[in-house]
Amino acid sequence: MTQVVAALIRQGDKFMIFQRPENKTRAFEWEFVGGKAEKGETLEQALIRECREEIGVTVKVGSVFAEVDHEYPDITIHLTVFNAEIAEGIPQRLEHNDIRCITPDEIPQYEFCPADKDILKKIREEF
Repeated sequence: MTQVVAALIRQGDKFMIFQRPENKTRAFEWEFVGGKAEKGETLEQALIRECREEIGVTVKVGSVFAEVDHEYPDITIHLTVFNAEIAEGIPQRLEHNDIRCITPDEIPQYEFCPADKDILKKIREEF
């Protein structure tokens, strides 16, 4: 099982989503920013590193929003989604095809990675 972290970054009544690039698995699907935790990293450290690498910002990591296990054909993951806020920087498309801020009502307009299904359901219930 691969440990994966992601950030739920809220901006008012919206939250940030990121479109995967063409050259990665699940190309063009939408997701939360984040990635795999490396050996020796805490989940919080991994999220801070991934946000710097992928969108060029420093995040302040908050509480865990949700956790989910998901089995893809190529990988089985344990995904931990943290509430997070941007402490420094402006999000850039360093690794993603696109970045958007959407409301929970706009979720059905986007094709998300399957692992995010339960997280999106929780967002719709709690926002």
